[in-house]
Amino acid sequence: MASFRIRQYQDQDYEAVRALFARGILEHAPAGFRHILRSARVRLALLAVFVAARAAAGSWVLGLGAVAVALVLLWVLVRSLSAEYVRDALGTDLCDVPGTYLRPDRCFWVAEEGGAVVGMVAAVPAGRGELELKRMSVSREHRGRGLARALCREVLAFARARGYGAVVLSTSMVQVAAQRLYEGQGFRKVGSSYPSLLGTLLNFQIFHYRCDLGDGTK
Repeated sequence: MASFRIRQYQDQDYEAVRALFARGILEHAPAGFRHILRSARVRLALLAVFVAARAAAGSWVLGLGAVAVALVLLWVLVRSLSAEYVRDALGTDLCDVPGTYLRPDRCFWVAEEGGAVVGMVAAVPAGRGELELKRMSVSREHRGRGLARALCREVLAFARARGYGAVVLSTSMVQVAAQRLYEGQGFRKVGSSYPSLLGTLLNFQIFHYRCDLGDGTK
């Protein structure tokens, strides 16, 4: 049986929630980097860097060195996407969780085990009778035990109880496990977008999901 419990956020959870969220987002940066390296556009750009450097310096070694520098710069750019997202969240809603989420039409839950916060999820109205699932994160050490599924179901139950017609969410293209989780809970992909100009240049997409709940009253 699961030993964790899901409860509403409390003030003493502040630092744990912020740290859990930051770790969960930043750990996806390597997967994003690998994804971008598979892009034909990026590979052609790296080839162009190599050819240009070799032609200018007349050396294979310097050509390879230029590619190495380009890869380092690319990694910095990719990680900056994640870091920027974390900074934005920590400076806005996760800076004041009670003021943002602890209201009748929204909520913020944590999963607790052994007195430690090991998971989190939030929900806010998204308009048009929809509730948005946000800030889902589970610590790496506690994954694979149904905790994320339980948090997702908490949001779906909350939405049904308050008459929302659908739950929506967004997740990055490299969060494959999260996509499988949501699809297993009845969500379907309804679109995609780019988070920024840099995301567009790197072909890094955000996927949008929706789960219809039937007749909503909001």
